[in-house]
Amino acid sequence: MKRRNFIKKASVTGLGLVVVPAITSCATEDEKEKKATVTGKALVPVVLATWRFHNATKAAWEVLEKGGESIDAIEAGCRVEEANLNNTTVGIGGSPDREGNVTLDACIMNKNGDYGAVVCMENIAHPISVARKVMEETPHVLLAGKGAEQFAVEQGFKRENLLTDASKKAWLKWKEKSEYKPIINIENHDTIGMLAIDKNGDISGGCTTSGMAYKMAGRVGDSAIIGSGLFIDNTIGGATATGMGEEVLKTVGTYLIVELMRQGKTPQEACEEGVKRIVESNPNYKNFQVGYVALNKQGEYGCYCIHGGFGISKYQEGKQTYIESNAHTKKA
Repeated sequence: MKRRNFIKKASVTGLGLVVVPAITSCATEDEKEKKATVTGKALVPVVLATWRFHNATKAAWEVLEKGGESIDAIEAGCRVEEANLNNTTVGIGGSPDREGNVTLDACIMNKNGDYGAVVCMENIAHPISVARKVMEETPHVLLAGKGAEQFAVEQGFKRENLLTDASKKAWLKWKEKSEYKPIINIENHDTIGMLAIDKNGDISGGCTTSGMAYKMAGRVGDSAIIGSGLFIDNTIGGATATGMGEEVLKTVGTYLIVELMRQGKTPQEACEEGVKRIVESNPNYKNFQVGYVALNKQGEYGCYCIHGGFGISKYQEGKQTYIESNAHTKKA
């Protein structure tokens, strides 16, 4: 997948970033890599997102810049990628399951710890917005499948075909061999997870995805599950995940990271420990990718991954930055 073929050096727009050794940045394409020794810290408001989703973080920042709340910024930012036809991992145009059906998962959490989610939802383009409706308009926190779709329609969302010609073509090509192995980059799982702090210092988060390409029908990953794909504690901070959802679920990864921050670890240290837990418990860790992003109440942030060019998009003070994390190794 082209999204994973990230450039080795990321553009930094004069923010004076300082980052831990696991994160590499550079001032321009031509300058040498620079490394620092402390966790990155951002003035608030700030928004972070997994991967190179600059348009999404820009949309979220515009909400924050106008004085909007972090929950509104999260929804606005995630909706950008859900509508992006070129993104085959989220929303419209997402890669289908092996039966050819695009099923979407999403969740959202606000400053009060309220949570809403949908899983295995078809025919609705903006699951992040439906998840917010679940949180705000129902006594429940999670709706699934046809029930989630029906609820969305009742709330005014329109049904539409989420399988684009490009995604259908890729699926038909895959069916020629129908091979599925958990090898890095095959899973096509570049979920967008987003964290934001608004001018009031309140943290919210969201996560939305079409899941693994060509997954078994009915498969649900970590993205919409509280404490796995996303967790927010407004007294401490928040974390979000991307990559092999099964591994995040088994370790309740984002809840773990927030709890580690509660115990005094920096976001970077917490992300590294979250990855370490997975590596130590799974001898096949070389065959998949998992990445975490964390943000604490003070605006400190970190990211870490198992393998690959994972990184975070950051928007703050009207400037965009991409920060790329080095791969985790057994000895790191």
